[in-house]
Amino acid sequence: MSADEIRGTKHGTAPVPLSVLDLVTVGAGSTATEALRTSVRLSRFAESRGFHRYWVAEHHSMPGVASSSPAVILAHLAAHTDRIRLGSGGVMLPNHAPLVIAEQFGTLEAMAPGRVDLGLGRAPGTDGATAAALRRTDGLNEGADDFPQQLAELVRFLDDDFPDGHPYRRIHAIPGPVQGSTPGGVQSAHRPPVWLLGSSGFSARLAGTLGLPFAFAHHFSAQNTVPALDLYRQTFRPSAVLDRPYALIGVSALAADDEREARRQVRATALNMIRLRTGRPGLFPDPGEAEKYEFSPMEEEFAASWGGNVVHGTADEVRAGLDDLHKRTGADELMLTSHAHRGELRLRSYELIADAYGLPTA
Repeated sequence: MSADEIRGTKHGTAPVPLSVLDLVTVGAGSTATEALRTSVRLSRFAESRGFHRYWVAEHHSMPGVASSSPAVILAHLAAHTDRIRLGSGGVMLPNHAPLVIAEQFGTLEAMAPGRVDLGLGRAPGTDGATAAALRRTDGLNEGADDFPQQLAELVRFLDDDFPDGHPYRRIHAIPGPVQGSTPGGVQSAHRPPVWLLGSSGFSARLAGTLGLPFAFAHHFSAQNTVPALDLYRQTFRPSAVLDRPYALIGVSALAADDEREARRQVRATALNMIRLRTGRPGLFPDPGEAEKYEFSPMEEEFAASWGGNVVHGTADEVRAGLDDLHKRTGADELMLTSHAHRGELRLRSYELIADAYGLPTA
């Protein structure tokens, strides 16, 4: 695969390529159907304005997040777009058999050749009980600890290159390279580039050691961003995939026509996170509900801290915040995720940011 599939091109006055991370947010009073329709609109808009890639994150048992099946959603988005890269941000590898992921993303690659990214994480993307139900086991730590081995197995399936004598030597992920080496086969051996995702140093070090691109979850682990990126760059070894490090960071960013509305939406996001982290996940709350909610002192402290990590405000304020974040981290790409109660506000946020940077119009 070419490094061009990994490295994006910046447009307008943006300091680096800009991309989109979609959690398929479901607001109170709305439906998953409407949220998925918004995702189609967002992906088409992102493509029309020069955003480099559009990723969907795997989450489970969260009423306000309708992205439990990234591969299914990506297939739907592939049918509604033509050029933008589509991928997982990410698929939680311990939740799935590596062969299943190889088959799913081989199918996506066949649907949208040369446009698919496979981002992998080692967290469950949910609570422990749900993870146990997904994995049919109570050994949750086992999945995370085995991540390097699971990754190696997945890559073997993607490349169809298990060595002779391996028990999986005669097992093939279909669609996949074996179809090109079978008599009469013309299938391309190309497969999606693999990214490692993380919110700590583990995946940063592993990505560096393997010479893979790295995506860091700055949007919920901001205090670890710079240390993790430094570790990735320090441990990076050139590979057949990359000759030098390439790291993107996920950034929570919300631009609005009115600064007050941006603050109201961020306050609602904080309430949503408080409920999630206290075992009370629900639909994304309306800002009016957040204004009426009586935050405890501890919750108020959390809300302030959470809001401080969201780049929000007017378009000019968000542009300045993103520029500053790039300078502080040296990230090679910024992947923006905008959280708001209504889909049109999320779309408007990306419109404002694209205009602020002078991104091209189709």
